[in-house]
Amino acid sequence: MRLLLVCLMLPLALAGCGADHIYASDAQIAKYRYVSDEPPSMTLFTVIGVTSGAGGHSALMINGRERIIFDPAGTWNHPWAPERNDVHYGITEKMRKFYIDYHSRKSWYVRTQKVPITMAQADQLMARVESNGSVGKMLCADSVSSVLRDMPWLKGKFSFTFSPLKLSRQFGELPGVVTKEIHDNDPDDNSGVLMIQQPKPKQVTPMGGY
Repeated sequence: MRLLLVCLMLPLALAGCGADHIYASDAQIAKYRYVSDEPPSMTLFTVIGVTSGAGGHSALMINGRERIIFDPAGTWNHPWAPERNDVHYGITEKMRKFYIDYHSRKSWYVRTQKVPITMAQADQLMARVESNGSVGKMLCADSVSSVLRDMPWLKGKFSFTFSPLKLSRQFGELPGVVTKEIHDNDPDDNSGVLMIQQPKPKQVTPMGGY
């Protein structure tokens, strides 16, 4: 109950409380596809209240043959990271930092937990999140934990949960996990963050004396 109340109270529908059915085209996804030179990995993002310690959102970044973020019921968006059913493509370093900056603010910080995996495991994860479909409100942790529970190589590691904090604790028990916390003093009204992150339109100089 505490988690549900926290999620309902997050300012400006902090990711984890939104629900959309966005479907980027194949051409958009292909245009912005990004392949990292880092080894395959999966990274859990958990948004946590600075004062309350409550969990606000869960998302999963997968780095394999390309790098994507599964952001169930999330509200972050960027035209260079096209979204299809809660999966964002084109996650360059800049997009990864934009994503974290959007969620980290005065009252909330972001915990990242990164675990090395094989390319075959990354393929399995990506196929699973792509087939998941868009997610309803307040089902972020449940959706991410469901994806992880479905992986045969993670059998018995994750249990059913609606709690981002419980999911984070389970993820933290995986071998080789590297945990970081990102804090920011940005104001809680994060509407300006998305505006700043959007690309500026190209300036066209009139020709022929116009």
